[in-house]
Amino acid sequence: MVKFSKELEAQLIPEWKDAFVNYCQLKKYVKKVRLSKKPISDQTHLLHLHNQEDDPPQYGFSIFDPVRYVFKKFSAKFQNSSTDQREMIIQVMNKNGEGDEESVYQTELLHLFSEEDEVKEFFERLDEELNKVNQFYKIKEKEFFERGEALNKQLETLLDLKQILSERCRKNHLLRLESGNFTRSNSSSVRSASDYSESGTEMDETSPTNEDGKNGVNNFTGGTRTKTKKTRSGLRIDIPATNPTRTISAVTSKLWDDLVNNPKKEVQADSLNRKKIQCAEKMIRGAFVEFYRGLGLLKTYSSLNMVAFVKILKKFDKVANERASSSYLRAVKRSHFISSDKVVRLGDEVESIFTKHFANDDRKKAMKFLRPRENKASHMTTFLVGLFTGSFAALFSVYAILAHMSNIFKSGTEPGYLETVYPVFSMFAFLSLHLFMYGCNIFMWTSTRINYSFIFEFSPSTALKYRDAFLMCASFMSAVVGAMVIHLILRSSHIAPTHVDAIPGVLLLCFIALLICPFNIFYRSTRYCFIRVIRNIVFSPFYKVLMVDFFMADQLCSQIPLLRHMETTACYFLAKSFKTHQYEICNQSKLYRELAYVISFAPYYWRAMQCARRWFDEGDVAHLANLGKYVSAMVAAGARLTFARQHNNLWMFMVVLTSSIATVYQLYWDFVKDWGILNRNSKNRWLRDDLIIKSKNIYYISIFINVLLRLVWIESVTRISSPTGFMESQVLDFFLASLEIIRRGHWNYYRLENEHLNNVGKFRAVKAVPLPFRGIDSDD
Repeated sequence: MVKFSKELEAQLIPEWKDAFVNYCQLKKYVKKVRLSKKPISDQTHLLHLHNQEDDPPQYGFSIFDPVRYVFKKFSAKFQNSSTDQREMIIQVMNKNGEGDEESVYQTELLHLFSEEDEVKEFFERLDEELNKVNQFYKIKEKEFFERGEALNKQLETLLDLKQILSERCRKNHLLRLESGNFTRSNSSSVRSASDYSESGTEMDETSPTNEDGKNGVNNFTGGTRTKTKKTRSGLRIDIPATNPTRTISAVTSKLWDDLVNNPKKEVQADSLNRKKIQCAEKMIRGAFVEFYRGLGLLKTYSSLNMVAFVKILKKFDKVANERASSSYLRAVKRSHFISSDKVVRLGDEVESIFTKHFANDDRKKAMKFLRPRENKASHMTTFLVGLFTGSFAALFSVYAILAHMSNIFKSGTEPGYLETVYPVFSMFAFLSLHLFMYGCNIFMWTSTRINYSFIFEFSPSTALKYRDAFLMCASFMSAVVGAMVIHLILRSSHIAPTHVDAIPGVLLLCFIALLICPFNIFYRSTRYCFIRVIRNIVFSPFYKVLMVDFFMADQLCSQIPLLRHMETTACYFLAKSFKTHQYEICNQSKLYRELAYVISFAPYYWRAMQCARRWFDEGDVAHLANLGKYVSAMVAAGARLTFARQHNNLWMFMVVLTSSIATVYQLYWDFVKDWGILNRNSKNRWLRDDLIIKSKNIYYISIFINVLLRLVWIESVTRISSPTGFMESQVLDFFLASLEIIRRGHWNYYRLENEHLNNVGKFRAVKAVPLPFRGIDSDD
């Protein structure tokens, strides 16, 4: 049976962990009470229990059994009355009254305990936990009610603007019809126009009131045209650039309003269009979904804390041999976080509003938005991970044996094989290694209760689990090694090299087709999310930067060898070297050599542009300092590329200088900014105050590993100074690139740990969704 402390740890809200009942600490106080009990009291307790036991069983029936039954009934009543007196061993008082918002509970002992000091200490601690839970619940309840009022106003504004838009469309339609009638008959045109103008004016005065009653918007326009105009003149629609589509829409609409419409007027009637209303409706719908999720978290918070109080009081009764739980639980049930039903009623209201306005009165459809189901781990996924892992191990063993028998890796033999196979194999190997490290990251984040789905803003129903990442990694490598085995067998069978050498290209095309496949197979939502994030990174100066965007851009900074291999593979097949077997074409091409600089600079450039965009959006100078880190990395990468082509002392000095500056810059930012450690005033020496991993030595070892792996560029510089063979150089490059991917996976855990602790410090468990309408309170 699982202990309740572990159940509580698994079910509590990670960002609100400090606001929950500290059950483990209360258990320590109960243990103090148990250890302070005297052995005599234990013997007395056992004797007391023995005396209360029923009489020993009798064999057969007796004529005195009815008399015994009546006697037990009367004795039970007397025992109940004495039990009621025994339960009054404590008194829980609300010092500031039941209705006071700042109510504080305090317990007084009405019964003398043999271990009075320990019991008093336990109840003082229990009172502190009750007051903490109660006050936190009140604060969050107030925040949610204020948010609910703001959402209600936003929804009323949305309904009113949709009504105005529909009225405008109807008027335009009637005008077009009237103009058509005017062209048909000149004799009746003047009369028709005058009649229409009168009816149109009459409709303008009456239709808002009718539509208000129809849509249920009673307190926004007030049923008059004058107030509608006033509201529209003070209204502003802000569509934040949370994704590329909204960014383009917001920028184009703003330029249109500034250039085409009259900028002197505050609000234009034509500035209201259907696209803006649709974007605003989508934002309000997302705000309602997140608001409902927050209400569910608050209800979970209330129920888990109630169960924790029940469990700890039962444990105390068992240890102290007293019945104090009933008296204290009555006070707990009267406290605000249990007695208040405002959150439940607010949740019901949100369900009804969402069903009516966003789901066309379809409750089943509304619940799909409000309560998305999280995909459960399947045993089939675990089975497939094991199957593909075993297949990869077997195929790799076969490949190693065949390669050894063919002598293809010996120096001076088959130089074209490595030119054909190595770039494609290395590219997929790096990708699979990164997926494996990401799976390890997800496993560690899940084990340590780091809410990575909330940080990355992933949907709970489509977010990858660690088994899914391992399945993708194992299946990729099984397919790649299987293709390499087939390629080697066909090459040894003396089949035409032109057809055989096309196998790596066919494999690459198959994976690209799988990536963009529109069918719902092999994690379509994850594949499309990856494509969207890559698009946002490439065009990073023009799009708002989210957490998942710059996190993925950091991963690309560690995948420069993969990008270089993609360049080599593309050049190999586009130049048709697999047909001509002239492998030196790419290396001798000037465009190929210059493109190496672009590819080496691209990840750092994208990341620097993200920092510039974040500085533009947030105004934080720290983002400019982060931009300088990536600029220094670009300079160091360019110096190393130039030194690889021009071996002289000047460029050797430039490489050492620029790489040293970039490394120191990166290490400082890793430890101080990204990991949040190296704090001299921390209670954990040179770390931070809050640590998720209990052992501090793990953090010190991680610091040493990160420093060591940041210095691998020294080996590449020394290898350039004293060149080695082609085979040894390729293997060493593969090993160093793999170490950088491992370092990035190691860095990922502590980066997200620091982000999670920032959310915990601010009790931020619900995403803050921006609201579209501004200035709607001006009429209140």
